[in-house]
Amino acid sequence: MIIVQINRMEDGSIRGFSVKGHANYAKRGEDIVCAGVSAVTVGAVNSIEALTGVVLNSKIRNGFLSADIPDLEDEDIHSKVQLLMESMKLMLEGIAESYGEYIQIHNK
Repeated sequence: MIIVQINRMEDGSIRGFSVKGHANYAKRGEDIVCAGVSAVTVGAVNSIEALTGVVLNSKIRNGFLSADIPDLEDEDIHSKVQLLMESMKLMLEGIAESYGEYIQIHNK
């Protein structure tokens, strides 16, 4: 099972996230759940870095991805990063609606 942890600050904004595990929906190379989650999460990290210039503190290895947002002084940049992170969360929730037995999303 894939476990997604969305980490939030006291004001409700996303501070970072982690993804661990494998869906085991299908054999390696054919697992659409793993592929979808990977595309959404890695795409979010890449989008944030390319579109806002913010470099996330990220780690990736087999079956694991974590990304934390550094402290941002610029409110406009912070808002853009938050929009992209919330978009990622919504896409993951869409995957969970269809494949809930293979993915769990937790907010902390």
